[in-house]
Amino acid sequence: MRYLPGEAQRLPGNVASLASHQASHFLFTVADGVATVTLNRPERKNPLTFDSYAELRELFRALAYAQDVKAIVVTGAGENFCSGGDVHDIIGPLTKLDMPGLLAFTRMTGDLVKAMRACPQPVVAAVDGICAGAGAILALASDLRLATARSKTAFLFTRVGLAGCDMGACALLPRVIGQGRAAELLYTGRSMSGGEGERWGFFNSLHEPDALAGAAQALARSLADGPTFAHGMTKKMLQQEWNMGVDEAIEAEAQAQAICMATNDFHRAYHAFVAKQKPAFEGD
Repeated sequence: MRYLPGEAQRLPGNVASLASHQASHFLFTVADGVATVTLNRPERKNPLTFDSYAELRELFRALAYAQDVKAIVVTGAGENFCSGGDVHDIIGPLTKLDMPGLLAFTRMTGDLVKAMRACPQPVVAAVDGICAGAGAILALASDLRLATARSKTAFLFTRVGLAGCDMGACALLPRVIGQGRAAELLYTGRSMSGGEGERWGFFNSLHEPDALAGAAQALARSLADGPTFAHGMTKKMLQQEWNMGVDEAIEAEAQAQAICMATNDFHRAYHAFVAKQKPAFEGD
């Protein structure tokens, strides 16, 4: 699935036709309001390439306009999430690029994180096995993260002579697990176990390997069944308020909540409560 610059804005609001998937670097399905993105090179622990970076970026840009997608799951095929940038397809070629080429690449990878954060749907990462380098950033850029005890998450950029400040890691990771813990992982590049990640707040919950996919889908479907407009507003405010003072944030939330109070979903919830029924949210 390839788009020209600006083409995502012209996409129709329904992407069910993409369920058969036209992308060539990962699997993509849509069912019951949940889109599932599966990195699909299990024999190499699902590494990323120049093409898969760009294709993922364009997919998330398109999903921002997909009215039939209410939540997103990102996972890896086999027993691993993602081993990061492919050594042969990315690392090697990067050593031969000039500075403009290197900057174009790093900006493109950062744009993937921006696209994940900009799409209004909650993104759930299902992490098993290896979750390293750019793969760890994909998990970090997600809104919620489920994992297994055997998962190993490593921001290993310093291991290859690079800074830990890759794709927003120095901004995002401290906000999730705290400055000191983030500094340790980013300086050392060591692996964080699943149990450690759950204790530190990186992972929301741990599951048995054979139950992980089901748990991620169940969480995503519960979000898809909820007030999706309000979820999008929550995601926006969670990110936007990082740069606000408390008074400014309170005012921003007052405006955001007033907008949500004008939605049909808010009225549906009220009438369902009065009737002692479960509200059926429609996202408007």
